[in-house]
Amino acid sequence: MSNRTTVLRRHHAGGIAGAMMMCLGLAGCASPDDVTGALAAPAARPAPVASMAPSHPPATPRAPAAAPAASTHPDMTPQALARAEANFDRCIASLEPLARSKGVSAAGFRRYTAGLKPDMGIMDKLQTQPEFSRTAGDYVTMLVSETRIAKGRQAMAQNAAVFEAVGRTYGVDPYVVAAIWGIETNYGGARGSYPVLQATGTLACVGRRQTYFRDEFVAALRIVDKGDVPESHLRGSWAGAFGLTQFMPTAFQRDAVDFDGDGHRNVVDSVADAMGSTANKLKRGGWVAGRSWGYEVTLPARFNYAMASKSIRKPMREWWAMGVRRPEGRPMPSGDEMAYLLLPAGAKGPVFLMTDNFKAILSYNPADAYALAIGHLADRIRGGGPFVQPWPEDARALSRLERTELQQRLASRGLYVGPHDGALGEKTRDAVREYQVSVGMPADGLPSGEVLDSLRRSGS
Repeated sequence: MSNRTTVLRRHHAGGIAGAMMMCLGLAGCASPDDVTGALAAPAARPAPVASMAPSHPPATPRAPAAAPAASTHPDMTPQALARAEANFDRCIASLEPLARSKGVSAAGFRRYTAGLKPDMGIMDKLQTQPEFSRTAGDYVTMLVSETRIAKGRQAMAQNAAVFEAVGRTYGVDPYVVAAIWGIETNYGGARGSYPVLQATGTLACVGRRQTYFRDEFVAALRIVDKGDVPESHLRGSWAGAFGLTQFMPTAFQRDAVDFDGDGHRNVVDSVADAMGSTANKLKRGGWVAGRSWGYEVTLPARFNYAMASKSIRKPMREWWAMGVRRPEGRPMPSGDEMAYLLLPAGAKGPVFLMTDNFKAILSYNPADAYALAIGHLADRIRGGGPFVQPWPEDARALSRLERTELQQRLASRGLYVGPHDGALGEKTRDAVREYQVSVGMPADGLPSGEVLDSLRRSGS
């Protein structure tokens, strides 16, 4: 037995107590869509079953399969869903060669697919993309609550040996690992109740993301076939994210480790395995030991906001030369450390210099607000204080329809060339910045309600 194993002991998290009703994406999501799903309604974790036969919940009662009225994808029409539901058994059987090629045993495939039925209710969740109505400030404030900070300190104290070993082994800040645990599942209290095999099997054979989810389904089969997680414990979000820090099955296969040394990579029941696997994922994402994720800073008067771009990375000494400072006289980090400037709330809110470790957190979830919440929660658990600069109180988040309208109005002025889909990428931000310059607004590139109102007033 290794020294690490003697230090660590198996930890079992409590049952699923509740659900986090938010959906900026969960850990390990490799899909370009937000497909990992909001966590499900509360459910107690089922006890291990004694029988060798797997237990699958029955298909969700549903009169013929139907897509939401707004569906336009050919695989999401009522007729296509009905055909896919009727063909489900044959589709699952057709995946056996792929599963066998990925290491799933023939006996395991038969065992874990026997009696598997689709959950057609998942199609409504797949089709209905979440409508975010929170600003970055609202989102961070909601997640980095005093309760979550206190629970994080308690969780780290209860698992001190685990976190010390994780930091030593991977060179990753253990407070960041704990923050991911806290935000993903509220330290194990909200992990989701969907059977992962049923959820990923449904998505592999029904709906518009079948190609992507076939790999997830096969990866989930490997997890139970290899004995890493008992099938009855493998429950999570409607799209298959599971465990204390919400791994998608393919991300599990890539990054999960047996950190407690018991022969299983059980990120559901073992705190050690979950935290070690999370740290391993961050390390693979580029985490640099001994450095922060980022720093709150202040900007000088008449600063050129065009410098606030992920594509503009400069050494700290150059930011210092431009007048960028840390608040309250705090020292700047090493002059050679590279960073880019992030204004999540525009010119009126907090400002940050983000290091490569922020990008490592983004490899876990690509939303800036999520990564900022992780970094800030980590610092607060460590004993740090809140941000010095307040979030703007008058900010409002744009709805999807408003974001699409913003793009259309910018395009009508010849500033934006791209799809009018409400997805706010760099092209949209560049167009917003050009418009702001033209009307004398601070050119921070933030697609805000203030910018949309100005466009409307101008008749664009």
